Amino acid sequence: MNDSELMALSQSLGEALRRRSQTVTAAESCTGGWVAKVLTDIAGSSAWFERGFVTYSNDAKAQMLGVSLDALSAFGAVSEPVVRQMAQGALLAAKADYAIAISGIAGPDGGSVEKPVGTVWFGFATQENRILTYRKCFSGDREAIRMQATAFALKTLWQQFLQNA
Repeated sequence: MNDSELMALSQSLGEALRRRSQTVTAAESCTGGWVAKVLTDIAGSSAWFERGFVTYSNDAKAQMLGVSLDALSAFGAVSEPVVRQMAQGALLAAKADYAIAISGIAGPDGGSVEKPVGTVWFGFATQENRILTYRKCFSGDREAIRMQATAFALKTLWQQFLQNA
């Protein structure tokens, strides 16, 4: 997905959220705020995007989003339990209708046999207590992995929650 496709998708997300008078928040680690940036590139996005959280460190995940230190210790930051808690924490803190959480290994270092570079976990949460999680393995350099993660997060929000709005 290129920049113009991300922009078009963000525009569609914003229109759907505005029609429904709903909001979205993002809790990001490996994408470093890229989801928030793409969404706020849309004029008028303050109507449906109030805030985002860049929680790169474990301490930030715990302090800003309420991720348990036990989950971080037992499963690591790049895991299903952690993105689930990130999404729920962002949803609560932002009082949003939808939350996106992303935690992964963008590289070029930091990978392991169990979690190679390109491994990214996604969490999505709604006020109706619907939670979805996904694990994806992307390829390419650091920027390519981050771009693919951003695109996947936005596409999933669209397809799973807003497409028929």
